[in-house]
Amino acid sequence: MSQRVKIKALLQSQQTDIDVTVKGWVRAFRSNRFIALNDGSTNNNIQIVVDFENTDPALLKRITVGAALSVGGKLVASQGKGQTVEVIATDIEILGDSDPEKYPIQPKKHSLEFLRENAHLRFRTSTFGAIFRVRNSLAFAVHQFFQERGFVYLHTPVITASDAEGAGETFHVTNFDLDNIPKTDTGEIDFKQDFFGRPTNLTVSGQLEGELGAMALSDIYTFGPTFRAENSNTTRHLAEFWMIEPEVAFSDLNDNMDLAEDMLKYVIRYTLDKNADDIEFLTQRLAEEEKQKPQNERSEMTLLKKLQFCLTHDFERLTYTEAIEILKESTPNKKKKFQYPIEGWGTDLQSEHERYLVEKHFKKPVILTDYPKEIKAFYMRQNDDGKTVAAMDILFPGIGEIVGGSQREERLSNLEQRMDEMGIPKDELWWYLDTRRFGACPHAGFGLGFERLVLFVTGMGNIRDVIPFPRFPKNAEF
Repeated sequence: MSQRVKIKALLQSQQTDIDVTVKGWVRAFRSNRFIALNDGSTNNNIQIVVDFENTDPALLKRITVGAALSVGGKLVASQGKGQTVEVIATDIEILGDSDPEKYPIQPKKHSLEFLRENAHLRFRTSTFGAIFRVRNSLAFAVHQFFQERGFVYLHTPVITASDAEGAGETFHVTNFDLDNIPKTDTGEIDFKQDFFGRPTNLTVSGQLEGELGAMALSDIYTFGPTFRAENSNTTRHLAEFWMIEPEVAFSDLNDNMDLAEDMLKYVIRYTLDKNADDIEFLTQRLAEEEKQKPQNERSEMTLLKKLQFCLTHDFERLTYTEAIEILKESTPNKKKKFQYPIEGWGTDLQSEHERYLVEKHFKKPVILTDYPKEIKAFYMRQNDDGKTVAAMDILFPGIGEIVGGSQREERLSNLEQRMDEMGIPKDELWWYLDTRRFGACPHAGFGLGFERLVLFVTGMGNIRDVIPFPRFPKNAEF
């Protein structure tokens, strides 16, 4: 038997009248003659034509939706509509049966909630096949972008004793017997007896460790899993998600904005080129979904146009202070249409405010800079005005914030003062402060939540649908 060829390659083949072997899962079987076979390389199925009159009836009965087949035959120009080539089967082997009474993914429309409950099988649907091929391309493009620019890929720890943001929403790591936790004489947990000899948790960010790498390697990036024990059930939050975090030495806020904008455009362009069929499918899927919404809630742009919109526009750059003035004077604020009214300078912007700036006011992606220091993290460089920090957030249509970053505070005294003000223990981050003691330099970086990027590029509405196995409160299935 000839070597297996992927269905995507067969459908693009310029050759016909050649012997092929194709393997995949049955999507449909009609008239006891036509099998729609799919192997996940593309959303498009290849049609297998069965000579049912000369095929064992017992074998035909086993060709059911979900069954795995190996088919040998001849690739020929298709006689019917819908495909350019098809395979005339000469040999069919059932590699794995699928009981049609029990197999949950039948050829009909399933709700996304139902598919989340069957996340182990949802990859076999057209929607999730497209999503995870797009996710794959975005991940590859991220690495390619940084590697082409000479960045070093750094693996930062998953288990850490620090809480980078100081928010305290961490998952604890321990090997204690939870029914018999050792205590000190004063009744506190005796962490000296734990595996690491101190309290540890799953990381919320690789940034602080990434900065250590940048102080020797100049340009580094991390791309790994991060964890937040935030008891949130929104469509934008996960307990386990992936973060891309570059850190660049000898770099300021402007360099940081340029890098982030270049990266976003690069990975979107790569995916549009690489996954044109998948993006087209997801564009049509979103258009169908939009038809169910009231007119005033529908997007003005198709998914494809939204992606191209991000490539063809320079991102609008303005300060937080300028944004607050625009929002204060906006019609929705004056008419009290915002769920969170803009009270004035110092307000922490919500998704509705960010989306107004992008979708209604500027009609292009926006980079906001120079936020009030009170609403930002301790490590951000303080501006000369004493009120703001050199921070930047990138806002995208439909999603709000997609990137958050800053120039880092490289001045030791300023950093220590800010840590004192925010109650962050300097003795626990002595190693971080050392980078300011020995050869400090201006440097900057940002964090991109990978699932938010996938959410944007696929047009999906719930972040649980763009990660293979979502982790959220009360759910760690599969």
